[in-house]
Amino acid sequence: MRKQPVLLGSVLALVATALAVPASAEDRSDTALAGGALSGGHLTELSETVRLADRRALVTSDRVIAMGDANGLYPASGWHIRGEMGGVWTPPVKLLDGIWFAVDGSWLGADTPAAEYTTGWGYHRFEYRPAGVSVDRVDFAPDGVRGNVIGLTLRSDSARTVDLAMDAHSELMPAYPWGWTTPGASAANLPDTGAYAEGTLRFREEGAGHDYAAVVGSSARPVSHELGPDHRGPQDPAVVCPADGTAPPRCDDSAFGKGTGGRLNYEVPLRPGKATTVWFTVAGSDKGQDAARAEYTRAAKNPVGALRSKVDARRSLAGNTVVDLPGDRLLQQSIEWSKQNLADSVQESHDLALRDTDEGTAYPDPAGTLEQARWYGAGFPDYPWLFGTDGEYTAFAAVAAGQFEPIKAHLRALRDISEVINEGSGKLVHEVVSTGDVYFGANDDAGNTDETVKFPSAVALVWRWTGDNAFRDDLYDFTVRNLRYVDATLDADGDGWLEGLGNVERDGMGVEKLDSTAYYVRGLLDLADMATAKGDTATATWATGRASALREQFEAVWWAGGDTGGYSESIDDPDDPANDNRPVFQRHWTGVTPMEIELPGGTPLASQEHGPVALAQREKPCYTGEFGLYHTGSGPTSAPEGNPGPSCDSVVSTVKSERSTYSLNTAVMAVAEGNFGRLAQQSVYTAGNARIQLDPSVWETPGAMPEVAPSPDFVANIDRPFYDRSMSLQAWGTYGTLWPVVHQWLGVSPSLGTGALSVVPQLPSEQKSVSGKHIRVGERGSVDVSTSLKGDRLTTTVRLDKVRADLTVGAVLPSGKQPAKVTYNGKRVDFEVVQTTRGAEVRADVRGSGSLTITLK
Repeated sequence: MRKQPVLLGSVLALVATALAVPASAEDRSDTALAGGALSGGHLTELSETVRLADRRALVTSDRVIAMGDANGLYPASGWHIRGEMGGVWTPPVKLLDGIWFAVDGSWLGADTPAAEYTTGWGYHRFEYRPAGVSVDRVDFAPDGVRGNVIGLTLRSDSARTVDLAMDAHSELMPAYPWGWTTPGASAANLPDTGAYAEGTLRFREEGAGHDYAAVVGSSARPVSHELGPDHRGPQDPAVVCPADGTAPPRCDDSAFGKGTGGRLNYEVPLRPGKATTVWFTVAGSDKGQDAARAEYTRAAKNPVGALRSKVDARRSLAGNTVVDLPGDRLLQQSIEWSKQNLADSVQESHDLALRDTDEGTAYPDPAGTLEQARWYGAGFPDYPWLFGTDGEYTAFAAVAAGQFEPIKAHLRALRDISEVINEGSGKLVHEVVSTGDVYFGANDDAGNTDETVKFPSAVALVWRWTGDNAFRDDLYDFTVRNLRYVDATLDADGDGWLEGLGNVERDGMGVEKLDSTAYYVRGLLDLADMATAKGDTATATWATGRASALREQFEAVWWAGGDTGGYSESIDDPDDPANDNRPVFQRHWTGVTPMEIELPGGTPLASQEHGPVALAQREKPCYTGEFGLYHTGSGPTSAPEGNPGPSCDSVVSTVKSERSTYSLNTAVMAVAEGNFGRLAQQSVYTAGNARIQLDPSVWETPGAMPEVAPSPDFVANIDRPFYDRSMSLQAWGTYGTLWPVVHQWLGVSPSLGTGALSVVPQLPSEQKSVSGKHIRVGERGSVDVSTSLKGDRLTTTVRLDKVRADLTVGAVLPSGKQPAKVTYNGKRVDFEVVQTTRGAEVRADVRGSGSLTITLK
């Protein structure tokens, strides 16, 4: 296994020669992946050579998802429709189970396994070395087009003609229904038909009110073709996974499959030492054959130019939030790849038919339609659609990365669909498939309280970072109704603590959840900020008053006390008034949320007394493993399964431990540590998410942050069947890398909706300097920030570009230090020292770009 850093110029050089020439020696970096200094430019490729057949390989655009393995084959993957979540999709429909290639009768990926698999920014590559020929394959999907493009570049040392074969097996089917729903995928999926026309394979599924079509072809003219029920390349005869129950360890198709296949054969003349590239295109539509052919024409028109555009777009995106972390190069590289992970997650679907499926038990006529939705897909391959809670966490990463447009679209899509499905009640939907089917989150569903109360905070966050009052105003009425809805319908006992489902639902939990409570308080105060800015005094007064009352009671009600060292994750309201608000302590990760949330003004909900105690408890091995925070910590339990793992308290819980480390749990813990200025402890969690993304000893797909890390109670994805894995790429984990660095280390805190920008960094104690360039604030503006400690001088430098705001600049003082003198651009300035949960902050109101220097004593 080797790690191959390739500079952006090298990628463009590869494009110019059909991605066939390796980077030149002067373009290579000798940097080790974790811990070395970057040698100019960005690390844009990561390579793997070991266990390629066991790794998933993903390439996306906003209109395409294509997943196979790192050998270039297509095992049956995913579990929503068991075995059908891989292959090539153009949401809301699947096109192919896969596409396979043979050179002189040798199937690439099987007879000739890949020598190396490489992920890049917006594409991936495979290297093969069949006898007498070298083959380099590149896959990408142009944005805005419903097509996947594959280039095969062939070379030979001698003149020869190569027999090149391409197999394709269709599976035209919608993203919903799923395998276990009513109706199910078996009933919804109809048999495909195949045909050959104008050098292309054409597949179609027509009936039951739909017309799905796919077109597969190449830049070369085939010399012959074949049609038939198989054509899965080396994966024939297919091993078929049953719809449920015990399955073989690796399958080629599923019991839901009703596709067909075809082959195109080519003769490719090669000249000695000269590269010849054949481009293949898979395209399709849910709008019939004519639309599919139009998409094929667009995708196949200029593949080299399209790939160059894709790389250029990703390079442009990488130009935002460019950080330099000399003391933590792993985290620095994670920031770069997290930006790309977010871009990989953007999805779009048109003409959605909106219906409430009642958790898969109903399929009524649509309640309405939506012309277009665009969103951050939660995770691939099984959760590529629109979620409330995922988007609300991902929003923090998105604004820190400067990706304002996708998160705005995501929040608007949630609002638009919720308004139709929930008839204007204000409740937020939870899960929306690219078809428009809503699996959960309708008015009659008992929960997703946390998502509804988080929505106003997500809107306020985007408004503060962009200063976009039109965006705020567009969503404002819905955010008001979010909180009015929960206040009116989810507080039956009138105590202010909301009932309903939260992020965690386990047996024995109380009806009122800690995470819903924490996010409700924050949501109320964020709504009050927006209301004040709009002049809506009545809403501001109501929201502020409600939040103040809850904050006054919070510690007394929710702190579990004793040797728990933490907050109760829920409280119960039994009929017996003597046991009202009985705390239920079960060690779930949601116990961290009072420290994770940041209220307007920069303070967490947890008190300065209890917050550090709770964080220190969660750092212990009963809660934290090698890669971060467990879902549910270990300790005494009455659960019959027992509770493996160490104990950190004496409370007998009703549930067993779940020592599975989700990237979200770890992200929440990382942010919580930063809110209390515990950056040394925070590094355990930022490193955890960075390692599962970038450490070759851990990653499944190089550069992709997954949903779940290898953990005591979770077998690593690479050791599981492809149809029984968590997500290979999950967007929400980027919250735990981007937000801590940009908002906590560099201290960037915009409130551009009210015309203010604060930059108060905190330098990690083990580092002497950190910096970030082109951090987007405002629709057209950006800020560069650096902070450094040299001797007794702590300096924060701010450079503004097209930003008009009242500026506050400062720094968190090192422990035990006080300011002797504060200057801005060499002149003394007035300042204040404010005690916060981060530590003692020096703050000075200044004007324009410059450097604030604090002389310490």
